[in-house]
Amino acid sequence: MNTYYFDHCASSPMPQMVIDTMTELMKLHYANPSSLHKAGTDAMKLVDRARASVAERMGAKLREVLFTSGGTESNNLAIKGLLGQTGRSPKHIIVSPVEHPSVHECARQLEAEGAVELTVLPVDSAGRVDPGDVAAAIRKETVLVSVMHVNNETGTVQPIEEIGRIVRKHARIRFHVDGVQAIGKVPFDWKGSGVDFYSGSAHKFGGPKGVGLLLVKEGIELSPLLSGGGQENGMRSGTLNVPAIVAMSQALRLSMERREARRATMYELRRRLLAIVAEIPAWVVNGAADERDTAPHVVNLSYPGMRPEVIIHMLEREGVYVSTQSACSSKSLKPSRVLLAMGYDADRSSGSIRISFGDEHSIRDIEHLGEKLRSVAADLKPLERTGK
Repeated sequence: MNTYYFDHCASSPMPQMVIDTMTELMKLHYANPSSLHKAGTDAMKLVDRARASVAERMGAKLREVLFTSGGTESNNLAIKGLLGQTGRSPKHIIVSPVEHPSVHECARQLEAEGAVELTVLPVDSAGRVDPGDVAAAIRKETVLVSVMHVNNETGTVQPIEEIGRIVRKHARIRFHVDGVQAIGKVPFDWKGSGVDFYSGSAHKFGGPKGVGLLLVKEGIELSPLLSGGGQENGMRSGTLNVPAIVAMSQALRLSMERREARRATMYELRRRLLAIVAEIPAWVVNGAADERDTAPHVVNLSYPGMRPEVIIHMLEREGVYVSTQSACSSKSLKPSRVLLAMGYDADRSSGSIRISFGDEHSIRDIEHLGEKLRSVAADLKPLERTGK
């Protein structure tokens, strides 16, 4: 049986070129790049070239690129690292209710510890933050605003440029954006965005797991989460993972080179899937109705009242792999926090699945997926009121 992987928001496959690069580097460049001998300096040269490549693709300066272990660390480093550098108290931070758990839980932890006062903004039924609500929430103690670029469950794109213009009016406030689901999928202008921190994770755009990036606006210092050897300008200690960093830089280059063509193709796939779903009354679409407000690679559907793991495993038996909520929260049986924040009821928020495309998909694959969604809906019909 053929399998169809529609879970690219959770993790994307690595292109063979990236696999080959990483394999070769693991064989040849195993030295610690902090070592002073030739093997070490050769490894550091590879890191330097990778940093220059990442900086070029992201429109950043060399010193603005920090390498991390992935999106979760990047988000935590931006938020906690900034607070460690902010002396005055009390401190106030603003976040949206639809953030990834690595931002949401980080903010809640800081609030529980008494380190910050937290404002959670409302969102509309598309999951979008109103920039006016950001402006209204700012007060003299505010040190940080954190609003993601693309939502990891619904694909909704936030108005980060508008929010950035608001934050720029307040010199003391920093703006963090979780860009994990955006890189390689939607346009982003680092220099003109008003964003101070931008997080990325390699395995979302065809790189290896366990490596990521954090763009930090020049002149901003972060307190490190980890004490150690002072790598990454003293902000992220730990031996640099040379093969993974170089592989990430190559994956980023490939992803950015194909971005516009990918966007056009994926919007076509998305339109076709939505047209199919519109013919299946059991399924409802969650998120922005206007294509301009959503990323091209994500569709979120609900079968109201049905437990999502039932849907996931029924599709899995047909060789179709999709997800429910964030992959980081997929084992939770609770309703989606994101969909609840968007105003959907518990039945709809509990029975949601996330479909996310990749470069390998075609219209034929979408037709196959649509056929399986029809089949699952028919099989689920007798179970609707049983809670199974």
